[in-house]
Amino acid sequence: MNICVFLSAADLDECYTTPAREFAELLGKGGHTLVWGGSDTGLMKVVADGVERAGGELVGVSVDFLSHAVRPGVDAMIVAKDLAERKALLLEKSDAVVIMVGGTGTLDEATEILELKKHGKHTKPVVLLNTAGFYDGLKQQFRRMEEEGFLPLPLTDLVFFAEDGVGALAYLEESAGIA
Repeated sequence: MNICVFLSAADLDECYTTPAREFAELLGKGGHTLVWGGSDTGLMKVVADGVERAGGELVGVSVDFLSHAVRPGVDAMIVAKDLAERKALLLEKSDAVVIMVGGTGTLDEATEILELKKHGKHTKPVVLLNTAGFYDGLKQQFRRMEEEGFLPLPLTDLVFFAEDGVGALAYLEESAGIA
């Protein structure tokens, strides 16, 4: 399965990098392909390293103004002209989406993917990996949106919140009929 992972390119604390490394190892050992932003820095590098070491393939989708930070020697690297094209390509190249910890770019990618799913533009499973409670506030906000009628479908049809990589991958594999 090609699994798109949205995540930070920043160097982060071990409370985020250790679970990311463990999740990456699960992806690689499971024979999955990582589809990600293509960067060779920060958490993106941690995950790409882990997937590659565990035998998985890497498909990077970078953007023109970040091409200086792309990871060399990947199985495939695509450079988009802008962020909109990048997000479209990341979704196109994947069978499922995992949203890991990140900043405004990750949040932008997450909300676009969820908005497209809400409108039926894709049916791919989406997991929000809530490492160290990072997305507790967002989870609460989504629940409020659901309770107050802002979501036209149940939250569980839109996104699955996983507390760890094992739960995230189990959900994706079950959704794909692999489990």
